[in-house]
Amino acid sequence: MKKIVLTGGGTAGHVTPNIALIERLREADYEISYIGSYEGIERGLIEKLGIPYYGISSGKLRRYLDVKNLSDPFKVLKGLHEANRLMKQLKPDVVFSKGGYVTVPVVFAAHRHKIPTIIHESDMTPGLANKLCIPKADKVCCNFAETLDYLPEGKAVHTGTPLRKELFTGDKRKGLDFCGFDGTKPIILVVGGSTGAAAINEAVRNLLPTLVKSYDIIHLTGKGKSDQSLNNTPGYRQYEYISDELKDLFAAADLIISRAGANAVCELLALAKPNILIPLSAAASRGDQILNAESFEHHGYSYVLEEEIVTNETLLDAINTVFADKDKYITAMKGATQADATDIIIDLIESYTK
Repeated sequence: MKKIVLTGGGTAGHVTPNIALIERLREADYEISYIGSYEGIERGLIEKLGIPYYGISSGKLRRYLDVKNLSDPFKVLKGLHEANRLMKQLKPDVVFSKGGYVTVPVVFAAHRHKIPTIIHESDMTPGLANKLCIPKADKVCCNFAETLDYLPEGKAVHTGTPLRKELFTGDKRKGLDFCGFDGTKPIILVVGGSTGAAAINEAVRNLLPTLVKSYDIIHLTGKGKSDQSLNNTPGYRQYEYISDELKDLFAAADLIISRAGANAVCELLALAKPNILIPLSAAASRGDQILNAESFEHHGYSYVLEEEIVTNETLLDAINTVFADKDKYITAMKGATQADATDIIIDLIESYTK
């Protein structure tokens, strides 16, 4: 049996593309193992699928001064030792890495054991973890065509990002029933990412008295970010995290307010959902979400609102503008040419296991 190790973690965006590949890998009779951090979000998502999961030590790689920079290199070294042991134990034919700090020891260990490695970069420019992994990888897949300019010639492959098939099986009626809405008002779905987005959460809550007059609001706040005092607000439902029902909530939504993570924007494009992107600010990130949002705005797929200027007034204006122009956005998104990333990546994996 062909063997593959998948790795990726830290956020849901580093896991869901791997989940999209798992169904196809199972159909192709691969023995699948997953390496992630000890207790990261990836553990629960993968174990739920019945995939053998192996946790390793993971240290964060920072570009800024922090006292943890003194201890985390030792965590990375421990993770490298654990990853080396797992390569000997699992003996995979190929490793596929989706990104996140936990992947660095895995990719380095695979290279040391001469195991072919394919990595995937979702954002416009490679993140630090992938920058470290690229020299050790055999192929580097990317989501945006513009990313090819930042990758080594001969290694880079423009694939897009793998999307879960279940994303396209949502049922609007089930989504409305789940929230207890009757469908007489347009639905706004607010998604701040798996870790939540304080600026988006605050703006939506401040604007609630105005919004619920015209819209029903579904608010995914992020774990630990809900406001219990708003639980009984008519026309408003908040959830810290949604898994199985997310496809139905997407189907029910008429407009989506979201961060601009690469996987999030690709899902919005695939579903052709009118959207407002509020990218994570450059002050709190390396600016990858800003580049993602700029690309989508340039192509006419999204309305972009910078986090620094999010207020009650600017958010309400953005919502009204997108609803007024929703057909324009839908037409632009439906006109986008999208390759089936899953097929391309599976073919790449097969080329190393035949």
